Amino acid sequence: MEPKAFVSLTFLIVTLLLFRTIQSKSSRSEEISTEKMLGGVHDLRGNQNSGEIESLARFAIQEHNNRENKVVEFKKIVKAREQVVAGTMYYLTLEANEGGQSKNFEAKVWVKPWMNFKQLQEFKESSS
Repeated sequence: MEPKAFVSLTFLIVTLLLFRTIQSKSSRSEEISTEKMLGGVHDLRGNQNSGEIESLARFAIQEHNNRENKVVEFKKIVKAREQVVAGTMYYLTLEANEGGQSKNFEAKVWVKPWMNFKQLQEFKESSS
């Protein structure tokens, strides 16, 4: 092999290895930063069945029932997530009874505790 070709091949291999290393570290740091990103939505680990979260779920159902003149009855919290905004936005997946059937619903509740503010932003039947 010619020295010039050997140098070119060596350069190519080193460049590819360096690129692969950088790409691997970049994707790993993106995974970590999305989980912990400020303003990102995070799972409520271990707290989804706390009294506070259940109270928010019941509030969401009560507000929905009042707005839509429906009778939805709370059963349990399936999943709870939160996002820090100007306060906290809670994303709740609830199991509830409606018309004698058990259904899942998604509720979005905005809370600003320092202002004694709580508002249902969205309530809909879950597609899953």
